[in-house]
Amino acid sequence: MFYSSDLEKTRDFYASLGFEVEKMEDVVRIKVGDYTYAFIDENKTPIQNESGMKPKGLGIYSYVEVEDVDEYYKSLKEKNISSTEPKDWPWGKREFVVKDPDGYKVVFFSYTKS
Repeated sequence: MFYSSDLEKTRDFYASLGFEVEKMEDVVRIKVGDYTYAFIDENKTPIQNESGMKPKGLGIYSYVEVEDVDEYYKSLKEKNISSTEPKDWPWGKREFVVKDPDGYKVVFFSYTKS
């Protein structure tokens, strides 16, 4: 479960990435492969963290495998979605990072060919 400062922005952002999105009252659900992320309105949750909700997602990276990371990167650039540049890593992945409106990081990757 993730906190969102604006559920409409969160819904629109993840829809623009191509994810299946479902909006219900104070929750947005994002289908990511076999998983569903739930984003709740940070102003309506009874559970508040000691940091006052800032910064969100510190140290959290959600990884999403795509068939061709460079093609996916190009498709997001065409939609003017900001991200890091794709990069090869020694552990055999080529990846780039996108931050959502609340600063949560989504890493898109493909395995590099050996």
